[in-house]
Amino acid sequence: MQILTFRKPAIIAVAAVLLAGCAGDPGPKTGAGIASGAIAGGLIGAATGGHTRNVVTGALIGGLVGGMIGNALDEEDRRRAYAAEMQALEYGGPGTPHSWRGERGAYGTIVPGPQYARSGYARCREYTHTIYINGRPETSRGVACRNPDGSWTPIS
Repeated sequence: MQILTFRKPAIIAVAAVLLAGCAGDPGPKTGAGIASGAIAGGLIGAATGGHTRNVVTGALIGGLVGGMIGNALDEEDRRRAYAAEMQALEYGGPGTPHSWRGERGAYGTIVPGPQYARSGYARCREYTHTIYINGRPETSRGVACRNPDGSWTPIS
């Protein structure tokens, strides 16, 4: 039974990496960032409870963060960015910035929008995540919805 529990998150993480590779030819650094971000995010999601939804969410967010900035963030920075994003989505007031800072100089800010209902979900939020590497901002926007188990899933 334990083998099945391990295989499911591993298969999902591998699938996320393969899907990230289908995004076109973003260049070697960005492609590597997507792959390593998806893997790291999937592992972080697995570590936060091991539920399949956590692994998928972690891989998606990790791929987004990894793709935006290539290899510029280390694993600890990605963990901090992911944790800050989850905190901002869960507890942040609309328009209120939620910041994080890495040990190597990278930092970022997540600004969640107001909560709203969306078909199939109790609550969703738009958000903006700006990450600064060497003082240069990289901004992404998305929508995440809260699942019945309390986790958040990016849907765009």
